[in-house]
Amino acid sequence: MIHTIWWSLPLTLLVFFAARKLSQWLKISLLNPLLVSMVVIIPFLLLTGIPYADYFQGSKILNDLLQPAVVALAFPLYEQIHQIRARWKSIITICFIGSITAMITGGAIALLLGAKPDIAASILPKSVTTPIAMAVADSIGGIPAISAVCVIFVGMFGAVLGHSLLNLLKINTKSARGLVMGTASHALGTARCAEMDYQEGAFSSLALVICGIITSLTAPFIFPVLLRLFG
Repeated sequence: MIHTIWWSLPLTLLVFFAARKLSQWLKISLLNPLLVSMVVIIPFLLLTGIPYADYFQGSKILNDLLQPAVVALAFPLYEQIHQIRARWKSIITICFIGSITAMITGGAIALLLGAKPDIAASILPKSVTTPIAMAVADSIGGIPAISAVCVIFVGMFGAVLGHSLLNLLKINTKSARGLVMGTASHALGTARCAEMDYQEGAFSSLALVICGIITSLTAPFIFPVLLRLFG
């Protein structure tokens, strides 16, 4: 029986906003609020012996708010609709190339390093948002739970280091930065873009949606080819 821990929601919010304030104060990208929250809360649960299911039940409202939060991403897209209409061919091409590259590199490298097919299938959809990645992995013989972990890792990597890498490469166009982050780092990258710049967040959320669709449609065809070539 799952017991509700009433203080899990206040604890989660307190840690997150404290981490966000610290990140803004120190200006260190590694102090990403989500990463810091995980570093604090996971050891806390392990040390206290509190089951994750109990903790989750107490803060379930945050999980329930994810769906309306995703829907809310449509508003910045609407405000950028004139630019999207003018560049839709380039946007789709960029997202298509990015999605295919992400799947091929993830699946091929896993197979070349000796991973079993189910592990490679789990890694392949690593660059799309968690629900889509889990569904895609399940459809091609992967393990959804492993896909979820890969998605979180890739998203955190992009959210923490993505903008630093874009600055190093001198990619300054807001639309380009947003498309790159949304294609490679899905929702976590999009959240970071939204914090940095409104237009970046809009294009990142657009890339997140388009790449999710492309991955869902092409993964069942790409993975058998990778198995034949590298399996």
